[in-house]
Amino acid sequence: MIPTYQEIMLPLLEELADGREHTSADLYQVLANRFGLTEEERTQLMNNGRQPLFHNRVGWSVTYLKKAGLLQAPKRGSYRITNRGQEVLNQKPASITVDYLMRSPEFAEFRSGNSDSGTKLDQDYFLDD
Repeated sequence: MIPTYQEIMLPLLEELADGREHTSADLYQVLANRFGLTEEERTQLMNNGRQPLFHNRVGWSVTYLKKAGLLQAPKRGSYRITNRGQEVLNQKPASITVDYLMRSPEFAEFRSGNSDSGTKLDQDYFLDD
């Protein structure tokens, strides 16, 4: 079964724990292996038929972790954990969810729609969850 974007957030952060830059392609592969996804699940397209569902969910996980300051994108398609992200991992959370990320003022502001991005995302946006 393809995990939700919230189920992906902690394993994604754990994969970045080494502090090195990781590409999107590498993360898709490592996370798909970690979740034991079949080839069919790895390639299953979203309802719009444009993007693999798993890639979309990893992408939203990345976006949310970035907005909370837990990871950064040194360049397009490359990600690295931040000091704040390491601190979160050191606390050994059972999971990382939107509720957990709301502890971050930057993330709370992003969710409220008052951030620089000017975009409010709600759960309804995740049509394939």
